[in-house]
Order: sequence, then C-alpha cells, then structure tokens
Amino acid sequence: MNKITKEKLEKYYNTTKEAIEKAKLSKSKFNESIKNDFLNMIESYYKDAHYFEEKDDIVTAFAALNYAHGWLDAGARIGVFLVKDNRLFTV
Repeated sequence: MNKITKEKLEKYYNTTKEAIEKAKLSKSKFNESIKNDFLNMIESYYKDAHYFEEKDDIVTAFAALNYAHGWLDAGARIGVFLVKDNRLFTV
C-alpha cells in the first residue's frame, strides 16, 4: 500500500512510544548526558509528529516518526540504549 492512513500513523505512534519508554529505562554504555541528548532528539521528533498531524500534514508527521525511530535504532546500535528487543529496535 502506498498511502499513509490514520491507522498506519497510529501504529507507528504506538510502536515509537513503546520504544521510547524502553529506551528511557535502559542502561547505556555512555554517560547520562549522551543518553539524554538522544532522548531529547527522539522526543522532539515525536512531538513534531503530533504537531504536523494536527496541521493535517500526515506525510510530514509520518516522516517525523521515522526520524524519531531512526534515532532510537541508532542509539540501540551504538549502545546508547542497551536493549535487546528486535521488534522495537534494530539490534
């Protein structure tokens, strides 16, 4: 399917929110400052997604969610978030 539906967007919100919560609770190879920098970027993109959705810009909202999840995956890969959940993260 080549459409971003409300249902698809909601699924990505839910998945990203769940991953954010796991990332927050995870340990890290790095200091808390680096972990917090990553979380700040992730949460900013997540909030941006809601902002764009409220403006009926679903494409940009979806893109912002993907950026948020990209930061989550990057953090998991390099050890900012020590997580093992391969459903929520690229590990």
